[in-house]
Amino acid sequence: MKIQFDREKCQGHGRCYALVPSLFECDDEGYAVVNELGELDVAQVHGARLAADNCPEFAITVE
Repeated sequence: MKIQFDREKCQGHGRCYALVPSLFECDDEGYAVVNELGELDVAQVHGARLAADNCPEFAITVE
């Protein structure tokens, strides 16, 4: 599974990097940046789903 992130939808709420800083960080403008672009391990999938579930703009999906 991988993180799919739609930068156009991101509004910079910061929930993803607040909840899962191992997978997300913020850029200079406060928008999310995905740290892990490859295949996720089991713990990372859990974190990615947590971030996706808490994104108010639905900019994150896990596939």
